[in-house]
Amino acid sequence: MGYTDETRRDPSTADAPLAAPIPFARRLAASVAFTALFKEGMDLVEDTAAYLDGPGREESRRLARPAAIAYASESMRLTTRLMQVASWLLLQRAVNEGELTPAQAMSEKHRVRLADQGIGCAADLFDALPPTLKEFTVKSLRLQARVAHLDRSIAAADDFAPPPRASAVAAQVERLRQAFTH
Repeated sequence: MGYTDETRRDPSTADAPLAAPIPFARRLAASVAFTALFKEGMDLVEDTAAYLDGPGREESRRLARPAAIAYASESMRLTTRLMQVASWLLLQRAVNEGELTPAQAMSEKHRVRLADQGIGCAADLFDALPPTLKEFTVKSLRLQARVAHLDRSIAAADDFAPPPRASAVAAQVERLRQAFTH
């Protein structure tokens, strides 16, 4: 005998309906895995900033003009990408720590763009860039893809969340209210 969502029962309790599905994406976003993702993202932001302000500056000065222009473009794209990822991670951490509700975070999220910002220069120019810049670029693209996937998963889980059930007491109170107002 098959059960529909309305009639599906937990075998351990004969008449109690199953609880709502566990919002996996929300749980993941509040887990130790998120803490590791947050640390990875913030470390990448710090390491990239240190590189661009120090050794990267020196490396960019030694590049031929076309590669130097590609370096400037890619370093701006890299910085923008990492700031967007960091903003999303900070919003999610604020939700996890109870500083923001998920609804408040959603209203702030319009400022965060997780759109795919791939490499902006031709492959031959990208190949001419310093190895460290290329490494940070690839790492940031992977991190951005993971964060964007988690963001979409959270949004999808929120979209499919079952509506809250009316309590039996509230239904009885409403019936009484209607009976006495007619």
